[in-house]
Amino acid sequence: MLITPAFAQAAGSAGDTSSMLMSLLPFALIFVIMYFLILRPQQKKVKEHAELVKNVRRGDTIITSGGLVGKVTKVVDDDSLEFEVADGVRVRQMRQMITGVRAKGEPLKEKDVKEAKGSKQPKETQDAKDAKDVAESKDDSATK
Repeated sequence: MLITPAFAQAAGSAGDTSSMLMSLLPFALIFVIMYFLILRPQQKKVKEHAELVKNVRRGDTIITSGGLVGKVTKVVDDDSLEFEVADGVRVRQMRQMITGVRAKGEPLKEKDVKEAKGSKQPKETQDAKDAKDVAESKDDSATK
Protein backbone atom coordinates (compact mmCIF):
# COMPACT_ATOMS: atom_id res chain seq x y z
CA MET A 1 0.00 0.00 0.00
CA LEU A 2 1.17 3.43 -0.85
CA ILE A 3 -0.85 5.47 1.72
CA THR A 4 -0.51 4.86 5.42
CA PRO A 5 -3.72 4.42 7.49
CA ALA A 6 -2.97 7.48 9.69
CA PHE A 7 -2.61 9.78 6.69
CA ALA A 8 -5.83 8.49 5.13
CA GLN A 9 -7.80 9.11 8.36
CA ALA A 10 -6.61 12.74 8.60
CA ALA A 11 -7.71 13.49 5.06
CA GLY A 12 -11.16 12.02 5.68
CA SER A 13 -11.79 14.10 8.80
CA ALA A 14 -10.98 17.38 7.00
CA GLY A 15 -13.59 16.57 4.41
CA ASP A 16 -16.21 15.86 7.09
CA THR A 17 -15.99 19.35 8.66
CA SER A 18 -16.52 21.11 5.34
CA SER A 19 -19.40 18.81 4.44
CA MET A 20 -20.92 19.39 7.88
CA LEU A 21 -20.74 23.17 7.34
CA MET A 22 -22.29 22.79 3.93
CA SER A 23 -25.15 20.74 5.38
CA LEU A 24 -25.83 23.44 8.03
CA LEU A 25 -25.72 26.28 5.49
CA PRO A 26 -29.33 25.81 4.25
CA PHE A 27 -30.64 25.95 7.85
CA ALA A 28 -28.74 29.17 8.45
CA LEU A 29 -30.12 30.67 5.24
CA ILE A 30 -33.67 29.68 6.22
CA PHE A 31 -33.23 31.35 9.62
CA VAL A 32 -31.96 34.57 8.00
CA ILE A 33 -34.86 34.62 5.55
CA MET A 34 -37.37 33.96 8.36
CA TYR A 35 -35.87 36.79 10.39
CA PHE A 36 -36.25 39.37 7.62
CA LEU A 37 -39.66 38.18 6.38
CA ILE A 38 -41.43 37.37 9.67
CA LEU A 39 -39.64 38.32 12.89
CA ARG A 40 -38.39 41.80 12.02
CA PRO A 41 -41.72 43.12 10.61
CA GLN A 42 -43.55 41.66 13.62
CA GLN A 43 -41.20 43.43 16.05
CA LYS A 44 -41.71 46.67 14.13
CA LYS A 45 -45.50 46.27 14.31
CA VAL A 46 -45.39 45.63 18.07
CA LYS A 47 -43.26 48.73 18.58
CA GLU A 48 -45.68 50.89 16.52
CA HIS A 49 -48.67 49.55 18.50
CA ALA A 50 -46.95 50.33 21.82
CA GLU A 51 -46.28 53.88 20.62
CA LEU A 52 -49.88 54.27 19.44
CA VAL A 53 -51.29 53.07 22.77
CA LYS A 54 -48.90 55.26 24.75
CA ASN A 55 -50.01 58.42 22.90
CA VAL A 56 -53.79 58.04 23.42
CA ARG A 57 -55.17 61.28 24.88
CA ARG A 58 -58.55 62.52 26.09
CA GLY A 59 -60.76 63.44 23.14
CA ASP A 60 -59.28 60.91 20.70
CA THR A 61 -61.61 58.56 18.88
CA ILE A 62 -60.44 54.96 19.34
CA ILE A 63 -61.28 51.56 17.90
CA THR A 64 -61.02 48.53 20.20
CA SER A 65 -60.16 44.97 19.26
CA GLY A 66 -63.83 44.07 19.88
CA GLY A 67 -64.95 46.57 17.25
CA LEU A 68 -66.25 49.31 19.56
CA VAL A 69 -65.68 52.87 18.44
CA GLY A 70 -65.76 55.63 21.01
CA LYS A 71 -64.31 58.88 22.25
CA VAL A 72 -61.83 58.83 25.16
CA THR A 73 -63.27 60.70 28.15
CA LYS A 74 -60.72 59.86 30.83
CA VAL A 75 -57.26 58.31 30.99
CA VAL A 76 -57.41 56.29 34.22
CA ASP A 77 -53.79 55.13 34.47
CA ASP A 78 -51.01 53.61 32.39
CA ASP A 79 -52.99 50.41 31.82
CA SER A 80 -56.60 51.52 31.30
CA LEU A 81 -58.77 54.33 30.04
CA GLU A 82 -62.44 55.21 29.86
CA PHE A 83 -64.26 56.01 26.64
CA GLU A 84 -67.78 56.91 25.65
CA VAL A 85 -69.55 54.63 23.20
CA ALA A 86 -72.87 56.54 23.13
CA ASP A 87 -74.37 59.43 25.07
CA GLY A 88 -74.00 58.53 28.74
CA VAL A 89 -72.54 55.06 28.04
CA ARG A 90 -68.96 54.86 29.26
CA VAL A 91 -66.73 51.81 29.09
CA ARG A 92 -63.41 51.14 30.83
CA GLN A 93 -60.91 49.43 28.55
CA MET A 94 -57.34 48.15 28.81
CA ARG A 95 -54.98 50.19 26.67
CA GLN A 96 -53.50 47.10 25.02
CA MET A 97 -56.90 46.25 23.51
CA ILE A 98 -56.91 49.40 21.36
CA THR A 99 -56.32 48.62 17.70
CA GLY A 100 -56.56 52.07 16.19
CA VAL A 101 -56.72 55.77 16.98
CA ARG A 102 -58.53 58.17 14.70
CA ALA A 103 -57.93 61.88 14.56
CA LYS A 104 -60.51 64.11 16.20
CA GLY A 105 -62.02 65.37 12.95
CA GLU A 106 -61.96 62.15 10.92
CA PRO A 107 -65.39 60.61 11.63
CA LEU A 108 -68.43 62.24 10.01
CA LYS A 109 -70.73 64.13 12.32
CA GLU A 110 -74.51 63.61 12.22
CA LYS A 111 -74.99 66.94 10.45
CA ASP A 112 -72.53 65.94 7.71
CA VAL A 113 -74.21 62.54 7.31
CA LYS A 114 -77.61 64.22 6.86
CA GLU A 115 -76.14 66.61 4.28
CA ALA A 116 -74.57 63.67 2.42
CA LYS A 117 -77.91 61.88 2.33
CA GLY A 118 -79.67 65.07 1.32
CA SER A 119 -77.21 65.77 -1.50
CA LYS A 120 -78.74 62.95 -3.55
CA GLN A 121 -82.06 64.77 -3.78
CA PRO A 122 -80.68 68.07 -5.13
CA LYS A 123 -78.57 66.15 -7.66
CA GLU A 124 -81.66 64.44 -9.01
CA THR A 125 -83.54 67.72 -9.15
CA GLN A 126 -80.52 69.31 -10.85
CA ASP A 127 -80.63 66.57 -13.49
CA ALA A 128 -84.34 67.21 -13.94
CA LYS A 129 -83.66 70.94 -14.27
CA ASP A 130 -80.99 70.27 -16.89
CA ALA A 131 -83.37 68.08 -18.86
CA LYS A 132 -86.05 70.77 -18.60
CA ASP A 133 -83.58 73.45 -19.80
CA VAL A 134 -82.62 71.27 -22.79
CA ALA A 135 -86.29 70.77 -23.65
CA GLU A 136 -86.95 74.53 -23.40
CA SER A 137 -83.95 75.31 -25.61
CA LYS A 138 -85.29 72.88 -28.25
CA ASP A 139 -88.67 74.63 -28.09
CA ASP A 140 -87.02 78.03 -28.44
CA SER A 141 -85.00 76.87 -31.44
CA ALA A 142 -88.12 75.37 -33.04
CA THR A 143 -90.05 78.66 -32.73
CA LYS A 144 -87.26 80.70 -34.38
